[in-house]
Amino acid sequence: MSSDFEGYEQDFAVLTAEITSKIARVPRLPPDEKKQMVANVEKQLEEAKELLEQMDLEVREIPPQSRGMYSNRMRSYKQEMGKLETDFRAHLLDNTERLERSSRRLEAGYQIAVETEQIGQEMLENLSHDREKIQRARERLRETDANLGKSSRVLTGMLRRIIQNRILVVILAIILVVTILMAVTFSVRRH
Repeated sequence: MSSDFEGYEQDFAVLTAEITSKIARVPRLPPDEKKQMVANVEKQLEEAKELLEQMDLEVREIPPQSRGMYSNRMRSYKQEMGKLETDFRAHLLDNTERLERSSRRLEAGYQIAVETEQIGQEMLENLSHDREKIQRARERLRETDANLGKSSRVLTGMLRRIIQNRILVVILAIILVVTILMAVTFSVRRH
């Protein structure tokens, strides 16, 4: 069982040496190579964590009387792992990275401000168009109201004339009937 642990230890030592070497080279690389190297180091850090987990499992399998020495070694490996991760972060966050991030934030903020200004401008134009439409609709409504008033007056006048005409027709009919009756009466009296 301890031979498995020692095999993991050797793998961990080789891997951490590679990671340390790569971390030292990261700041001096051009941007595209830096991204690739960072991805590579992140992958190797994950591998190192998996090795630590395997080693931890092996230590749990060791009888309690022999476990103390291995547990101490595990603590030092975990500390070494923590130091590697901290160093990796420190190398990544050098001044140029911070400046790049700040400039990206400023650029994003500027872009948002420009987009907001454009949206505001479009909204003002839309509101202006809407106001013109509302004013035109209000004018049409006033014209329609005026036309309805005229139509109402014309219809009222027409209705009066119709009533007057019917009254005249009735009066004429009565006069005509009276005239006919008088003519008939005179003609019957003459005979």
